[in-house]
Amino acid sequence: MNHRSAAFTVAYALMRVAADHADHWGQRDFDAQCKGATDEAPVEYKHEDGTTVTVGTDGGRRACARHVVNYTATQGLVLVAGTRALGIRLHPAAVAAALAVSGLTHYAADRRVPDGLLQRLAKATGKERFYKLSDFGMNGPYCLDQSWHHSWETLAAAVASIKARTA
Repeated sequence: MNHRSAAFTVAYALMRVAADHADHWGQRDFDAQCKGATDEAPVEYKHEDGTTVTVGTDGGRRACARHVVNYTATQGLVLVAGTRALGIRLHPAAVAAALAVSGLTHYAADRRVPDGLLQRLAKATGKERFYKLSDFGMNGPYCLDQSWHHSWETLAAAVASIKARTA
C-alpha cells in the first residue's frame, strides 16, 4: 500500500469517528434543536431551568454555525492527533481544505430550513417518499443526512491525503 492510500484510509476512519462523536455526543441540545430554525418556522426551545426561548433565522444560523465549528474542530483535532500518532504527516493546506469541505457541506445539510437542501435533493432524485419516512424504526431525513455527511467526508479524506508522507 502506498503512502497516499494509507493516509486516505486513516484520514477517513479518523474523520468518520470524530464526526460521529461530534454530531451526536458532542452536539449541544440547543444547537441540535434550533439549527434549522427560521423566522417562518421558529423553534420554541425550553431550557433545563424551565425558561423558554423562541429561535428564528438568526438564532438558527448561529446554532448551526456553533455546531459546525465544534464538529469541524473535533474532526481536525482527531485527524491531526491520530495521523501524528500513526506516523503519517498530512500537508497543512490539505488538512485545511479537507476540513473546509467537511464543515461547509455539513452546514449546508444541517441548516435544514423548510424545503432545505437535502429535502430538495431527495425530491429531485426521486427519494422524497424516503425523505418523509418516519416509521418502522426509520427516519428518512436522518438517514439521508448521514449519507450526505459520509459522502463528503470521503472526499475530504481524499483531499487530506494529498501530499501525505510517513514520518
